[in-house]
Amino acid sequence: MNDPGWSRLALLRFLERVQERDLARTRRWIADEERREVERCVGEARRPPALEWLIERGLDRNNIVAVHTGECWDPGKRVRPATRAQAIEALRHKVPACSKCRPDTALGIEV
Repeated sequence: MNDPGWSRLALLRFLERVQERDLARTRRWIADEERREVERCVGEARRPPALEWLIERGLDRNNIVAVHTGECWDPGKRVRPATRAQAIEALRHKVPACSKCRPDTALGIEV
């Protein structure tokens, strides 16, 4: 600031350019964030509805290992979507209910 080669006006013009560059960068960040927000909303709108019931099958795919709710946090690797009627039928045939999500309680039936 004490350099005699730089006038006060030149320093203010330099400051103006720096601030314009910073403002342009901030506006790019805002535009990027708005784009991400729109993409997130579109993704949520396109997401298929959560499954209500899952049936976990064994290694041979013929036997049923457990019945889960769609919100179960530990459904296993071999689960398939099921209808409410399929879940009830499996529980009535003594297929164990998942101990973590308790589908028998969610269905309101005694096993």
